Amino acid sequence: MAHLTKPTTYDIKDSNIALLGSDLEKRVREAAGDKEKAWVNAGTAVGIQVWRIEKFHVVDWPKDKLGSFYDGDSYLVLNTYKKTPDAQALSYDLHFWLGENTSQDEAGTAAYKTVELDDHLHGVPVQYREVQGCESARFLSYFPHFVCLRGGVATGFHHVTDPPPLNLHKLYLVRLSRAGTRTTLVVREVPAAASSIVEGDVYILDKGTHVWQFNTKESAGKEKFKAAEFAQSLASPRQGHCDVQVFDEGVSGSGLFLGEFGSDIHVSPAPASSIGVTATPKLFRVSDASGKATFATVDSVSRASLNSADAFLLDYSFHPEHPAIYVWLGNDASLAESRLAPQYAQHYLYERQADGRTHGFATSIVKMREGHETEAFLHALGA
Repeated sequence: MAHLTKPTTYDIKDSNIALLGSDLEKRVREAAGDKEKAWVNAGTAVGIQVWRIEKFHVVDWPKDKLGSFYDGDSYLVLNTYKKTPDAQALSYDLHFWLGENTSQDEAGTAAYKTVELDDHLHGVPVQYREVQGCESARFLSYFPHFVCLRGGVATGFHHVTDPPPLNLHKLYLVRLSRAGTRTTLVVREVPAAASSIVEGDVYILDKGTHVWQFNTKESAGKEKFKAAEFAQSLASPRQGHCDVQVFDEGVSGSGLFLGEFGSDIHVSPAPASSIGVTATPKLFRVSDASGKATFATVDSVSRASLNSADAFLLDYSFHPEHPAIYVWLGNDASLAESRLAPQYAQHYLYERQADGRTHGFATSIVKMREGHETEAFLHALGA
């Protein structure tokens, strides 16, 4: 069988995903025809809907795979909800997620289709650009287990129930609220090598007929419990052809797990945190009057500084837990500002990263319209 060739990988450091008026837009439109069929039932009922980008097409992601993503793909995720139990209107969070090995075409199509679905839902959704490894707390909150695996539609991929030998997963819990009362289990596939085993985390080594869990000394009890649930979820579909075994660092038998990665292997110390002191949020008025995006500093970072006639960017990229760039669109902002706001924000990140003034290219970008502000945005403004 001939191997599929992966298209050009999208570079997240790029300051732009070509959209409106580009060749990519024309190809996406041609692939979808006059109307995107995937949107027929989008946002019609409360719940989570996920689509994967496959050769310019939007394809439903199976319900039994919700929470599983491949690093070679791009996805759209729509959360439809009611702000209060008796609310008449539906509210939406619309995310496009880019795997670190997704292609340029897939990334661009996901960005374009996000704009299209936003239009279909009359501009109500809050939009999020998500990048692998830096997902927003809001995005992670949809899934009890968020699992990121290697592979993708363009290269073929292994099902979770039929993995290759020595498939190593790193597991950890992420707090999703400021009070720290809600968590989700994050599972990321890492190289099956000694350098991947770091103090403080829990690991699952999937060997096909054996699933081994390794708890480092500093790992938390809740992480161990959640990891055990995940290990069972891997073994159960194999109908008795797979056993689960748990190893604790420093306890007799743990050398069997470490021995899979070589002789005389030890757990590496956890790296020092690279996140500095939280910086003061910065607010900018965004304008495209000159033909390109410009960012004018607003002295007062407050809700009162927002104006319905303009678009604003709030730089919260140095937040120690959930860095983000927020784009707020006034009801009377220009059409170009409204549709291209995520690109403007990505360009802002590109310029600031060049001289070390932002947390990184992968910072979440969140776009919202006046009247649909998120709690996190208002908190960042001090409201």
